[in-house]
Amino acid sequence: MTWASIDLNADLGEGFGRWTLTDDEQLLSVVTSANVACGFHAGDAATMRRVCELAAERGVRIGAQVSYRDLAGFGRRAMDVPAAELAAEVAYQIGALEVFARAAGSRVSYVKPHGALYNRVVRDEEQAAAVVDGVLLADRTLPVLGLPESRLHEAAAEAGLPVVPEAFGDRAYRADGSLLPRGQEGAVVSDPDQVVERSVAMARFGVVTAHCGSSVAVRARSLCLHGDTPGAVDLARRVRERLETSGVRVEAFA
Repeated sequence: MTWASIDLNADLGEGFGRWTLTDDEQLLSVVTSANVACGFHAGDAATMRRVCELAAERGVRIGAQVSYRDLAGFGRRAMDVPAAELAAEVAYQIGALEVFARAAGSRVSYVKPHGALYNRVVRDEEQAAAVVDGVLLADRTLPVLGLPESRLHEAAAEAGLPVVPEAFGDRAYRADGSLLPRGQEGAVVSDPDQVVERSVAMARFGVVTAHCGSSVAVRARSLCLHGDTPGAVDLARRVRERLETSGVRVEAFA
């Protein structure tokens, strides 16, 4: 399925104290949705407040990027968290970000899991249900951004939450439509030209070439561009410009 318009999202606020990782201000001039770290894999109160203020100024939608509690591992380490505890922690992260979003004159508009949690809820029904329970605790109207046909989207839809399918221009896909794990060679597409072409193909035609060479159908209303990759700002600008010149409107889904 293709769309007349596409959202561009990026992971932002991924710093802590004096340490910064993403060029939040510049990326917020390109993307339409900001996945803001909520303190569990990165981010702190001051960073969350600053990113929310910048996003509100630019009309960029604010999303809560929820994670396992794993600052040392940047949220990319596998963890086994009891369902009730995970639901509470998801709600906690959304609530914390909502304070700063409201103070900036905006609101949290959607939720997206991060890292290991994102990958886990593609197939793990229990963890997916726990994330959905956490979203429901925080706000029963929030859309959930994630991979199409994932267990997360199934659980969210069953609970009455809106689901938003997402694709990645800079990540390699497996033949089944899932992402190639980061630990495997070629998991991250580093050639900027390839990222641009893949992004346009997914937005216009709903297809992407998998790591094995086969063609995979991709249904996406939002494209993710990682903000922690080298040259992230220039790449995001190139992707947006190419999408627009190809006749695809770039606009937020929320």
